[in-house]
Amino acid sequence: MPDVIWEEPFCGEGNSCYRIGVDGGGNSYIAVAGREDAYLTDSADALRQLIRDIKAGKADHLLAD
Repeated sequence: MPDVIWEEPFCGEGNSCYRIGVDGGGNSYIAVAGREDAYLTDSADALRQLIRDIKAGKADHLLAD
């Protein structure tokens, strides 16, 4: 696993908590809090756009249980 610096968990409604992190190479990471070993990585711009789309309601189906 790369050396990732994780931010504090972000918890939305319910019990879904996520963490966002970065490494020294400029890559960004997102993971479910407590499962940082199973992360998604991409460029910072790609993950920023994913977060914008989720907040805009374009990806609600991704967050359903």
